Amino acid sequence: MSLAPGPADSPGTSRSTSATIQPNILRYLIVVADERGIDLRPLLKQVGLDETVMRSAALRVSYRQGSALIRRALELTGDERLGLKVGAAQHLTAWGMLGFALLADDTLRHAIETGVKYQNLSGAMVVWSAGVGAEDDAFVLRADLPDPAMDPAVAGFLIEEAFASVVTLSRLAVGPAFAPRVVEFSCPPPRQRDLYGALFSCPVRFGAPANRMVIDPAWARARMPGRDPVIYASTLDMLDAQMASRRDQQDLLEVLEISVAQSLPVVPSFAEQARRHTTSERTLRRRLADCGTTYEALVEGVRRERVEQLLLRPELTLRDIARRSGFSDERALRRAVRRWHGTSPVDLRERMLLRARRTE
Repeated sequence: MSLAPGPADSPGTSRSTSATIQPNILRYLIVVADERGIDLRPLLKQVGLDETVMRSAALRVSYRQGSALIRRALELTGDERLGLKVGAAQHLTAWGMLGFALLADDTLRHAIETGVKYQNLSGAMVVWSAGVGAEDDAFVLRADLPDPAMDPAVAGFLIEEAFASVVTLSRLAVGPAFAPRVVEFSCPPPRQRDLYGALFSCPVRFGAPANRMVIDPAWARARMPGRDPVIYASTLDMLDAQMASRRDQQDLLEVLEISVAQSLPVVPSFAEQARRHTTSERTLRRRLADCGTTYEALVEGVRRERVEQLLLRPELTLRDIARRSGFSDERALRRAVRRWHGTSPVDLRERMLLRARRTE
């Protein structure tokens, strides 16, 4: 099976900071929470978003923003199977141009392969790969986490949402009778399994070596009812252009993040960054707007990551952490951590160290 992991992280920064993901999962998460009488909108500001910008088709969010909102939603709902429900609520229209391309594709297998190829345009928060497995030519779809050290609750949500959305969208495309041969999760067995069988309509295994969905050859060959070779080809041209633009945006964000991370505790001014890129401030600001972010938000993301890294070092005082992260004093650090996490730096450090010990 082919595996297509994301690019390696650049030195001095992390792709979790860059706002490059379409927030499709978060939009459906808000809808599902609304149906349960839980309003997640007040949490948006805590992760640097708000309801107005969430309606923008140009909006991109970071892994950090997405993970933080998912974590709080799990805490508020108390629903360990929330990922399954969010995945089951989705529709191909959420994927925009990519969803249209999948509908115009030839077979279900080819549509899934197209989705894997252009996964960075779908809002996916897992890393997809697909290919023919050893099981009598069955088609195998695999989902991996972008960061193995991710919060286990968030990781479980993302894997369950991923497979639930694939099954739901496949049924919308080729018919409600679609069911995988088997779905495998690498996590331990949950306390309640009824929802898995009801959703996937196939055997579900836990404690597996990898997160996989196995699809019988007959279903993989199922023709897409909206197949249209001409429309499909023209749509791919547009997707290729979007991918090229996305790579340019990612390059810009990573270069700026590295520049800020390497300069801390001093933060380069926006004018200085424009000079380094041999461009005007107006042009650089517009390019960042095209990425769905601002220089101020990018700096805040790098500072936040630096604080979280330093909190894991018990020998450092809060004064040390504030100084190394570019804050004027401990009070400014406390305000920032309260804004990011809704708690104090001391409490956050205790939680992070406890989580780190559990994963050792």
